[in-house]
Amino acid sequence: MNVTAPVEVKMRRIAAADNAAIASVIRQVSAEYGLTADKGYTVADPELDELYQLYSRPGCAYWVVEQNGEVVGGGGVAPLKCSEPDICELQKMYFLPSARGQGLAKKLAQMALEHARAKGFTRCYLETTAFLTDAIGLYERLGFEHIDGPLGCTGHVDCEVRMLKTL
Repeated sequence: MNVTAPVEVKMRRIAAADNAAIASVIRQVSAEYGLTADKGYTVADPELDELYQLYSRPGCAYWVVEQNGEVVGGGGVAPLKCSEPDICELQKMYFLPSARGQGLAKKLAQMALEHARAKGFTRCYLETTAFLTDAIGLYERLGFEHIDGPLGCTGHVDCEVRMLKTL
């Protein structure tokens, strides 16, 4: 008899103790998809190892996803730098293969968008790359629309897919 134990999933706000684990997830997923630091992807962000501190700022929030006590993904929202004050950015949405296909990214994105609305943002921007087709499909289903050019100053020069959603 083959009995599979249920997977315990938690989605919670990031804590300082999560910094190393979520940075590791981002680096693993980035390597999986060839998102190298020299191309200006998230893996090159100077704050990557201090996400708790980054998302403790006003208007910001970041959630980690745990499966059986292990951080397997995360994502957040923050004001879009160099932009109008009503625009936030959906940021650093990364999930290990074991956490994909379970609706966790959708749930996390919805939490982030609700947080953004509650903080007074009226639009949410995101950047990604064209070969992350599953992510783009999710964003489209959440109501994000493709736009022609970048907004703000994210520094992610190789993220050629830009999307915006009215909140």
